[in-house]
Amino acid sequence: MVNPKTRQPLSPRKIVNVSGKIHYNESNQAWNTIKLKSEFLNEFHQLKEKRSKFSYEMIFGRTEEEMIETMKKVVKDKTLMPVLMFLYKDKS
Repeated sequence: MVNPKTRQPLSPRKIVNVSGKIHYNESNQAWNTIKLKSEFLNEFHQLKEKRSKFSYEMIFGRTEEEMIETMKKVVKDKTLMPVLMFLYKDKS
């Protein structure tokens, strides 16, 4: 998971609940752009630092049990606050 020597986790001050879209990037020919809403950026003001570098880690479990075990491990480690992200296929 997180290596405290190379990464410092960001934590919100309050619950942030936002919805957004995933966009297709024509130049890369890939679905690789997730735009963060202003509510998210306002809560994590560090993300506005243009000279800073940020990374992320996504974990998609194959089963409920895998995700529950992963969440238990994260809570036990007390090193970061996970973000729940749900993916949907929207109707055209």
